[in-house]
Amino acid sequence: MKKKFLQIENAAEEPRVLCIIQDTTNSKTVNERITLNLPASTPVRKLFEDVANKVGYINGTFDLAWGNGVNTADTAPLDHTSDKSLLDANFEPGKKNFLHLTDKDGEQPQMMLEDSSNVDDSMHDRFIGPLPREGSVASTSDYVSQSYSYSSILNKSETGYVGLVNQAMTCYLNSLLQTLFMTPEFRNALYKWEFEESEEDPVTSIPYQLQRLFVLLQTSKKRAIETTDVTRSFGWDSSEAWQQHDVQELCRVMFDALEQKWKQTEQADLINELYQGKLKDYVRCLECGYEGWRIDTYLDIPLVIRPYGSSQAFASVEEALHAFIQPEILDGPNQYFCERCKKKCDARKGLRFLHFPYLLTLQLKRFDFDYTTMHRIKLNDRMSFPEELDMSTFIDIEDEKSPQTESCTDSGAENEGSCHSDQMSNDFSTDDAVDEGICLESSSGTEKISKPGLEKNSLMYELFSVMVHSGSAAGGHYYACIKSFSDEQWYSFNDQHVSRITQEDIKKTHGGSSGSRGYYSSAFASSTNAYMLIYRLKDPTRNAKFLEVDEYPEHIKNLVQKERELEEQEKRQREIERNTCKIKLFCLHPVKQVMMENKLEVHKDKTLKEAVEMAYKMMDLEEVIPLDCCRLVKYDEFHDYLERSYEGEEDTPMGLLLGGVKSTYMFDLLLETRKPDQVFQSYKPGEVMVKVHVVDLKAETVATPITVRAYLNQTVTEFKQLISKATHLAAESMRIVLERCYNDLRLLSVPSKTLKAEGFFRSNKVFVESSETLDHQAAFTDSHLWKLLDRHANTIRLFVLLPEQSPGSYSKRTAYQKAGGDSSNVEDDCERVKGPAGNFKSVDAILEESTEKLKSLSLQQQQQDGDNGDSSKSTETSDFENIESPLNERGSSTSVDNRELEQHIQTSDPENFQSEERSDSDVNNDRSTSSVDSDILSSSHSSDTLCNADSAQIPLANGLDSHSITSSRRTKANEGKKETWDTAEEDSGTDSEYDESGKSRGEMQYMYFKADPYAADEGSGEGHKWLMVHVDKRITLAAFKQHLEPFVGVLSSHFKVFRVYTSNQEFESVRLNETLSSFSDDTKITIRLGRALKKGEYRVKVCQLLVNEQEPCKFLLDAVFAKGMTVRQSKEELIPQLREQCGLDLSIDRFRLRKKTWKNPGTVFLDYHIYEEDINISSNWEVFLEVLDGVEKMKSMSQLAILSKRWRPSEMKLDPFQELVLESNSVDELREKLSEISGIPLEDIEFAKGRGTFPCDISVLDIHQDLDWNPKVSTLNVWPLYICDDGAVIFYRDKTEEVMELTEEQRNELMKKESSRLQKTGHRVTYSPRKEKALKIYLDGAPNKEVAQD
Repeated sequence: MKKKFLQIENAAEEPRVLCIIQDTTNSKTVNERITLNLPASTPVRKLFEDVANKVGYINGTFDLAWGNGVNTADTAPLDHTSDKSLLDANFEPGKKNFLHLTDKDGEQPQMMLEDSSNVDDSMHDRFIGPLPREGSVASTSDYVSQSYSYSSILNKSETGYVGLVNQAMTCYLNSLLQTLFMTPEFRNALYKWEFEESEEDPVTSIPYQLQRLFVLLQTSKKRAIETTDVTRSFGWDSSEAWQQHDVQELCRVMFDALEQKWKQTEQADLINELYQGKLKDYVRCLECGYEGWRIDTYLDIPLVIRPYGSSQAFASVEEALHAFIQPEILDGPNQYFCERCKKKCDARKGLRFLHFPYLLTLQLKRFDFDYTTMHRIKLNDRMSFPEELDMSTFIDIEDEKSPQTESCTDSGAENEGSCHSDQMSNDFSTDDAVDEGICLESSSGTEKISKPGLEKNSLMYELFSVMVHSGSAAGGHYYACIKSFSDEQWYSFNDQHVSRITQEDIKKTHGGSSGSRGYYSSAFASSTNAYMLIYRLKDPTRNAKFLEVDEYPEHIKNLVQKERELEEQEKRQREIERNTCKIKLFCLHPVKQVMMENKLEVHKDKTLKEAVEMAYKMMDLEEVIPLDCCRLVKYDEFHDYLERSYEGEEDTPMGLLLGGVKSTYMFDLLLETRKPDQVFQSYKPGEVMVKVHVVDLKAETVATPITVRAYLNQTVTEFKQLISKATHLAAESMRIVLERCYNDLRLLSVPSKTLKAEGFFRSNKVFVESSETLDHQAAFTDSHLWKLLDRHANTIRLFVLLPEQSPGSYSKRTAYQKAGGDSSNVEDDCERVKGPAGNFKSVDAILEESTEKLKSLSLQQQQQDGDNGDSSKSTETSDFENIESPLNERGSSTSVDNRELEQHIQTSDPENFQSEERSDSDVNNDRSTSSVDSDILSSSHSSDTLCNADSAQIPLANGLDSHSITSSRRTKANEGKKETWDTAEEDSGTDSEYDESGKSRGEMQYMYFKADPYAADEGSGEGHKWLMVHVDKRITLAAFKQHLEPFVGVLSSHFKVFRVYTSNQEFESVRLNETLSSFSDDTKITIRLGRALKKGEYRVKVCQLLVNEQEPCKFLLDAVFAKGMTVRQSKEELIPQLREQCGLDLSIDRFRLRKKTWKNPGTVFLDYHIYEEDINISSNWEVFLEVLDGVEKMKSMSQLAILSKRWRPSEMKLDPFQELVLESNSVDELREKLSEISGIPLEDIEFAKGRGTFPCDISVLDIHQDLDWNPKVSTLNVWPLYICDDGAVIFYRDKTEEVMELTEEQRNELMKKESSRLQKTGHRVTYSPRKEKALKIYLDGAPNKEVAQD
C-alpha cells in the first residue's frame, strides 16, 4: 500500500509535456488544433493512440512530424510503434511542443468509422470530419442538430434505419416521408403498385419516386439519402427547398396528388381506405326535434389547443376531442330557422363522428393568431396524449334514434375550418349513397356506416408516430418520433440522424412546463412539442407487417437490384475520387504565348510520366509541340514562381510527389515547354526566380524578360556574375534595379549585400543596364535609366475610337492663345465660326473648313521640308502663331510619314481645363504595372521623337507607316522660347502652370504619348477610325485631349472623351485636371464631337414635364449650365436650342424650369435664382422644363405649387391635373383653392395625398377606399401629408357624391381597362403585400402548367 501511494506521489511530481497537434491533411481542419497534456514518461506509441482517439483516425494511417518552426519536409516523422518516452524523443516539458499530423505514404488517414462496426450512433454524430466539431456530440434529447457533412452520411446508423438529407428547409417533408415509410400498410401497398415506363416519365412520377425512396430507405448502406428526386417529381425547383411549409398541409396535398396519380389502378382508394373518416354536421331544433345534417369526410381531425377567448388550454387530447364534438346552442340573434316549425327557434349545432379511419391523424392546432399584437403565435401549452387512445366514447350513439330528413343547405354554415372536407369527393354531398368515403369493412364504393356497438368493439388505437415542431410561428424545425411495428421500439428520425429514444422522450413532446397553465404559460414553455399524431387501429386481423424480401413483387426485386448496383457504382466512384489528386494546371502556350488554365485530375498511383501525357492532351498541344518537349514542374501562380522541377522522378507516383490526396493544394503545376534544340533548366527548392529585363539606354528600349534562378544568400556581386552569364553583359559596369512593387525602383548599389537583405522574394523582377556612359555618375533618381524605367512602369495602352465625321488623322487645330499676346482664345475662335445671323455653324461646316486649311498648310510644309532637308529644323526656324507642327495629308504621294515630327502645344486658357462636373473617380484605381515592353517604348513601325528640357532630340527608331506624336508645351518668355515636358502640375488646380518668367512650377516630368493607327475588330462599322495610344497615365486629361487634337481635327474644347467599361457603358470623363491613373491597360475610349465643359460648367439633361400625358417625362436635349448663371440666363440660352433641336418655339415667359428627382417634379426655379448659390447643381443633373398655359404664378419661394386632380365617384373617373399655387402651407387655404376651382362647397371638400412616384396613378376601383381621405391636420408639412416642396399630388372629391353602382360585367370591363392603363404607366393596379408561397405539387412535374394540386 505504501508503494502504491509513493507511485501516485511521484506521478504528481512528474513533469508534463504539452503537445499541440495541427491536422494538415485537410484544408478544412488545417486551422484546428488539438491539445494533449501528457506525463513525460508517456511512450510515443501511446501519444499516437491518444491522437487517433481524439481525431477519429485509425492508428497507423497517419504520421506525426515536428512543427516547431522546422520544415517538416526535412524531418523524419515520429515512429508510431516506438516505446521511447516523450522525454527521450526530445519533447520539452513545460513548453509547447508543436506537431503536424500528416498523410502517411501520400495517403490520407483512414477514419475509424469506415472500419469500425461497433461504434455507436453518438460516435457517428461526433466524428463528422477528421477532427471533432464543437457541439457535435449527440444525445437522445437533442433533436434539432442540423450540422452534418457528406462523410457523415456514408455510414448507416447502428439502428439499421436510414435518415433523409435536409435539402435546406425540407425537414417537414422528411418527417412525413419517414412516417409513411414506417407505416406497413402504406409501404406494402406502394410496393404492389408497378410503374409502367412506357406510360409516364419516371422523373415526374410521384409514386415511382416514392417507391425508389422507400427501397433506398430499406436497403441502402448509407447513413442518409437525398430526397431531391422526390421533390423533382413534385415539380419543385431549388427555391422550394428554402420554403418551409406546414407538415399537415403537405400531408393533404401529397395524398391528393397520389390519388390523382393512382386513378384507375388498384391503389385508387388506398388513401381513403387508410386515412379517411366520416362525421355528421348537424343542426337540431330544440322545439320539434327536427334535424338537418350532412355527411363530411376528413383525413385528419384538427384539435384546438386553447379555446377562443380562454386563458386555459385543454389538458389532453381526450379533452380536446370532447370539445370538438361538444354542440353549441343557437339562441337569441343566432336562432335557427326550422323548416318544420316555419320560424326561428333555438337549436343545437354540432358534429358527430360516424366512422373513424384505420389510421387516425390528429392535428394539434398550435399555430394561432394574436389579435392584440396582430401577429401569428405558437401555443406551447402542454397537451398530453396517450399511447393507446379509446375512440369509442366519441362515436355517435344517437344516430340510429335521431329523426332525419334530407340535409339542409345551411346546416353547416359555421364550421370555422374545424374539419375540412376531402377535395376528391363532392363537397357537402346531399346524398349519402354517392359519398366516396369507404369503410374498411367494405370494398365497394357504397357508404356503409357500422352500428355503434360494432364500432365500439374495435376502436382502440395505438400511437406510432409523433411529428414534432421545435421553434416559433415564424419558423422552426420538424422531426418525427416513430414506433417500429417490427420491434416495438421508438426511434427519432431527425433528418439524417436516426437514434433510439424512450417513452420518456415521447412525454417531453407533450409541451408546456411545470406550473399552472395560465394564459402566458406558453410563452415560457418549451418550444419543442408535438404537432401531429398518428394512431393505428388495434386489430390483429388487419394489422399488417412489412413485406419480407422474398415477398417482394418482381418489379420491386428488380428495383432493389438496380438501386444496389447504382449505390455500388457510386461507392466505387467515391473511392476513385478519394484517391484522385485534383490540382490547378497552367501552361504558357508555346505559339500563342497565352497562359492557359485547367484542372488536372490524376489518380495518386499514376506516375509523373503518365500525368505529363494527360496534361499534354488536356492542353491540346499534340499538333503544336512533341511530348518529350513538355514536363510538369511545381508552380506558384500567385507569385508566378517555379518552385522546383522533378528530374529523375518520372516513375514516381503523383500521390508521393504532391504530398498525398488533398482537397486543396498550396501550390499548382505548370506544364513547361521547350524548343527541340533547348534543354530544360533544373529548378531546385530554395531558389528564387528572377525575371531580368535588359535596358538599352541608347535605343531607349526595355527587352522582354529572361528568367534566371538565384539564392537569397547570394550577394549582389555574385548575382551580377550570374546575370552576366545569362545576358552576356559586362558585370563591372552593370547596374541592377529591383522593382519590389509597383513604381518602387531600388538600385542594388551595395555589392556585399545579400539578395534577401535587398528585399528579394520567391519571384522578382529586375532591370539591368551595362553601358559605359556618364549616366552612371548621376544620382539614380536623376539618371536617364530611372526616367526610362519610370516611363515604362507608368505607360498604359489605350484604344481610342475617333468620331466618324473626323476629317482624318492628320487634321490640325487652328487657334491657340499666344502667351504674352492678344491672340483669340477658344471663345474668340467660336465667335469666328458664327454665321451672319449670329448662329453657330454646324460641326460639318467647321470640319470641312478645317480640312481645307490643313491641306494647304500641309502642302506648304512639305515644300519647306524639301528646302530644309530636315523636318526638325522647321520648328526651330519658324514661329507659328496658329499652327504648331507640320502635319501630312493622308494619301498624299509626297507623304513624309517617316519624318520625325514634333508638336509644341501652347498653353490655352486655363479656364478650359478645369471643370467640376462629373468624374470617373468612382472607378477603382488600377495600379497594375504596365505590360508594355520594348515595342511600346520603341517600335519599328512608328516614328517618335522625345524632347527633353534642353531641346535635344532623342530618336527612338525610324517609322514606316504610322504617325506618332510626343508633345511638349511651348511658352514664350521675353523674346526667347523654351520647350518643356508636359507636367502633372495641372492636377494641382492652379490657374496657371507657369510663373511670369516662364519657369515651370515644381520639378518637371516628361509625359510620354505615342499614337498609331489601329485596325479594330470586324463589326466596328465603316467610317470608324481607331488609334492605339501609349501614354503615361500621370498625364492630365487636359493634356491628353491636346495630344489627341491632330487626330480628331478640332480643338480639345470641341470634343468629349468617354470611357467605355466592360458592360459597354460609356461615361464622360470631364475633370481636366485629373490624371489617367484610374485607366488601365487596353481601356477603350470613345471621342465624340461637341463642346467640352469649362471650369464651373455642368452638363444638364433637360426633360419636358407633361403632367396630363401618359408618359409625363420626355427627354429634350443636353444643355450646359454654368456656376453663377441665373435661371433666366439659362432659359435664354435654351430657347434657340429648343427651336432648332426640338421644334419648340417658346418665349422666355411661357415656360419654367423646375427640379427633377427621378420622375417627380420638385421645386420651381424662379428667374432670379442663381446656380450654385440658390440652386445646388451637381454632376448628372436633370431638370424639368414645363410649358405654361398662362402667366407664371410662382413669384416667391414662400409659395407652394400643388398638382390637384379631382376624383368623380359617380362617374368613376379622374379629371386632368390642375395646378394650385398656395401662399402658405395651410390646409384651409388648400380647401379654399380646391373649392374655388371645382365649385364644390367648402364643407364638402375631402382630399388625400397621392402615393408613390409622379403621377401617383391609382385604379379608379381602389381610389375611393384605399387613400387616406381627409386627414385631420391643419398644415401640410406634418404627418401624414409631409408636403414641404412643390410638385406634390393631391386628389380631392365631393363627399356628398355617391359611388357609381357597377354590375359585375361593368366591374370586370373597368378592371381590364384600368389594368391596361396602369401597366402602360408602370403602376400596379393594387398594392399587395408579400404573401407566403402556397404549397403545391405539380402532377406533370412542371410548375408552369395549370394542372396542380393546391
